[in-house]
Amino acid sequence: MSADPAPADRLVDALLAASEQVARRIGPNAPRAALILGSGWNEVTPNAEVRLDLPYEALPLMGRVGVAGHTGRLQVLRVRGADFLVFHGRRHWYEGEGWGPVALPVYVCRAARVPALLLTNACGGIRENLSPGDLMTVTDHVNAMGVTPLIEAYAPALGARFPDMSEVYDPGLRNLLDDCAARRGLRLRHGVYLAASGPAYETPAEVNAFRLQGADAVGMSTVPEAVLARALGLRVAAVSCVCNRAAGSGRRLTHEDV
Repeated sequence: MSADPAPADRLVDALLAASEQVARRIGPNAPRAALILGSGWNEVTPNAEVRLDLPYEALPLMGRVGVAGHTGRLQVLRVRGADFLVFHGRRHWYEGEGWGPVALPVYVCRAARVPALLLTNACGGIRENLSPGDLMTVTDHVNAMGVTPLIEAYAPALGARFPDMSEVYDPGLRNLLDDCAARRGLRLRHGVYLAASGPAYETPAEVNAFRLQGADAVGMSTVPEAVLARALGLRVAAVSCVCNRAAGSGRRLTHEDV
């Protein structure tokens, strides 16, 4: 008699089934790219034809967002004749509901045959020349969360058991972001993003430690999706909006700033 599947196997099976169900709602044509929008990023999408609009509560495994600044809707938007998959808001590891809600958008991208994923977030600036309002394209990351979705939300059958993370953030996509920023007269910084688990903001001592680890900015997201997306074969890019200076600047940190 075969043994019951391990909890990780059950989660992967559930993610595969849920993502295929959502992909059928998206339709047979693969969107050109996907976006997962972080805190406060919901207004960046242009006026476009809305071809699909689903609340997160209608998506299996996803559930209602638990953080202010995240709308909690999945849309397919048509812009200049191309379809884009947009997740308005994300679920976080610190919400305590496991990897299912965090991983589902990445699995949906895989099931819908989306080739590229752009992640956005709000973060605290560590590097001295990063100020509130600056945009930073992520060149690399440090995972200080102490956890990874590759333990529970990924199966070796989907790709390499030990996926290479030498170049998580695609250089071609980074160059494209630089070109777009230059054409619009925007200053786009480059830097290393560090993900902590949250939900408490970091202490000044922790920020000093992160600085020694090579981090330019700190937040509580993005890295899990980026790691999982690379493991599943997607091209990945990420942009951070610096919303405040990280702890130690002498100013109290609040979610309202974010």
